[in-house]
Amino acid sequence: MGMVLPGRTIVVATRNRGKLGEFGQLLARRFERILSLDEIGFQGEIAESGSSFAENARLKALECSRHCPFPVLADDSGLEVVALGGRPGIHSARYAGPDAADAERISRLLEELARGTHGREARFVCALALAQSGRFLLEVEGECRGLIADAPRGSDGFGYDPVFLVPELGRTYAELTAKEKNRLSHRALAVAALLRQLTPPDPGR
Repeated sequence: MGMVLPGRTIVVATRNRGKLGEFGQLLARRFERILSLDEIGFQGEIAESGSSFAENARLKALECSRHCPFPVLADDSGLEVVALGGRPGIHSARYAGPDAADAERISRLLEELARGTHGREARFVCALALAQSGRFLLEVEGECRGLIADAPRGSDGFGYDPVFLVPELGRTYAELTAKEKNRLSHRALAVAALLRQLTPPDPGR
């Protein structure tokens, strides 16, 4: 028996346009309205002070859910590289500084890997937390394992997508179609796990 979540509206606790686009596609079969933080008028910034992806996702979901009547889905995701001891990890978005662009973060990552002789195994992790009215409801996690490419490839995606190589396809995340990425990405797998725990809405509502 899944969790009963009435209604067809959900808030995604992010301002990242790339994430919003992916969540919009992944959640569309369950929710009719997928709102951003800006659309609910949430102006605050939430310190990601947790020690894990899951903890940061919970912090964001709980805080944002206190400011609207709808369920709030928050994620914290990032890249873990084995040769770097799991870095950048929960600091993925701030790896090259708080205001760095994606290209700067990728450049730092490749520079650090070039100094060592270890492998390039890595994984993308996505932790999701769902909350409503300040009450935690559930959490799930998804991961995708791959390799770090020698140089950026592809023009789609965002973040570290251009250097995250999916071995079985021989392409980076940034070279995948939206359909392919929404089938195998860490975010897609986490959302699929979430939806499996939610009871379908009453068709009469």
